[in-house]
Amino acid sequence: MSSRPAIEADNLVKRFGDTLAVDGVSLSVPEGSVLGLLGPNGAGKTTTVRMMTTLTTPTSGTARVAGYDVIEQPDMVRKSMGLTGQAATVDELLTGRENLHLIGSLYGLTSVYVRQAAGDLLERFSLSDAGDRVVKTYSGGMRRRLDLAVSLIATPPVLFLDEPTTGLDPRSRVELWDVLRGLVSDGTTLLLTTQYLEEADQLADRIAVIDRGHVIAEGTPLELKDQSGKAALVVTVSHADDLGEAERLLRTLVEEVHVEANARQLTAPANGLADVTRIAGAFDGSGIELDDLGLKRPSLDDVFLHLTGHRAEEAAEPPDDGRADDADNLSGVST
Repeated sequence: MSSRPAIEADNLVKRFGDTLAVDGVSLSVPEGSVLGLLGPNGAGKTTTVRMMTTLTTPTSGTARVAGYDVIEQPDMVRKSMGLTGQAATVDELLTGRENLHLIGSLYGLTSVYVRQAAGDLLERFSLSDAGDRVVKTYSGGMRRRLDLAVSLIATPPVLFLDEPTTGLDPRSRVELWDVLRGLVSDGTTLLLTTQYLEEADQLADRIAVIDRGHVIAEGTPLELKDQSGKAALVVTVSHADDLGEAERLLRTLVEEVHVEANARQLTAPANGLADVTRIAGAFDGSGIELDDLGLKRPSLDDVFLHLTGHRAEEAAEPPDDGRADDADNLSGVST
């Protein structure tokens, strides 16, 4: 992974009338890495992406993609990136292969190259068997995979994904995650907007938390989790009758113990794996049978609640002029 930024945003601001949709967002994404832009609906994620992909002009500030300035060199920016919006925008009346050929021709790519690339992309995204079917017969997951394949026909080094798994079932979401991991392993740089905490945790090297137009925190998933509190040791006894004895033993090792009788669980603060090892050793040979003993770190949901006072999936209040920016889907399959 290179340390050189493939994507940079410098104090981006966007106003819609009296509404400040994005307020001074600055980001840096090294080549070959994934930045997750995490926040609820209306937080400013899509507006930020639209500015970085030349679809809307910043009120102030600027951004660079693959080293090109989005204001001064928009054509070079568009040649250096792919873009997948919240809703699949492929042509339902064409086949998957025809969609790829169409976008390839719009890029000015040779027919020989497009034919080869289309076949490779259909295979890569597990669409070879459906490549000659019209897209209106595709499932939602297949359409999203085709949408992503179309954005890659010109092999851009940078890819912007605006909530790419919205509306997908859990299986399709996991399949798309695997595809994205493959792209990154091949060197593609991703900026991924999402309101799904698990998605950010699974895919992102770093996460920027955005709320009401501000970046309020940034770091690796582990760094952000550590900000919201210490890890906890969770002990689950096998038999409810042993709960009292387990609590007495645990209190000889730590000062604070929380008991959840219905779940047969005891929870205590822990500083790391050393505490887990020490406490596991104490229970070993105690005669108390355990179902589980482990370390539980705060989740990204805990992080977001700690930072903002509300959970990531909770919709923020819409802007005063009614422009909920994340409801304004990006147009076009790619640029």
